[in-house]
Amino acid sequence: MKTHFASLVAFVLTAGSVSARTVFSAIAVDGVEQGHGIAVRVPTTNNPVTDISSPSIICNTDFIQPVSSAVASVPAGGVVSAEFHHTPAGYIGPDPADPLDPTNKGPVIAYLASIPDATQTDVSGLKWFKIFEDGLNPQTHQWGSDHLFNSGGFANVTIPSCIEAGQYLLRVESISLSSATSYPGAQFFLSCAQLEVTGGGKASPATVSFPGAYTPTTPGITANIYGDSTYTVPGEL
Repeated sequence: MKTHFASLVAFVLTAGSVSARTVFSAIAVDGVEQGHGIAVRVPTTNNPVTDISSPSIICNTDFIQPVSSAVASVPAGGVVSAEFHHTPAGYIGPDPADPLDPTNKGPVIAYLASIPDATQTDVSGLKWFKIFEDGLNPQTHQWGSDHLFNSGGFANVTIPSCIEAGQYLLRVESISLSSATSYPGAQFFLSCAQLEVTGGGKASPATVSFPGAYTPTTPGITANIYGDSTYTVPGEL
């Protein structure tokens, strides 16, 4: 009886930790869905990245093969909707933890990086600039993760109208802070989309590098979501 009870507890705890997971696996451009895995580097699992010094913090790793060779065209000023679901397969039917467990709390953040070829394998050394963040609203007590859940998994990111035309990677992450009272604890669920931005201007935003943009002492990398009434989203916008 004790053995059965212990096994049941282990199963419940495992299921709970798995249910918090999510995967960015598709995009829509100005409301037009591109299709599952099209122009997105989709990881094979919904395991989080927890080491902010790892190259996996750039675009994740172990992608479903073959990685999409598509590059989605989006006008500067247009909206790219990053679509998250519980598993790498995308939406597979009713699931109380799709796109993520609603008890999972944390911010949603998006960065862009100019790149010679949006389909190239090597993503090291890119310069990233933040274009979107959705953290904690202290008035409503809702997080970016709450908005992601309520929208069915869509995070709507506006591409700045002032950036230069060219190819970019769009890095979108949902960060779980449920175990982030100390580092390591935050869980990063992220992927990169391959974009061709058309139109635009000549702006040169300030940039950061991944790894490097986040450190264990960066505000927002650790947090107590059960006690803190305010929250600073990692990185400057």
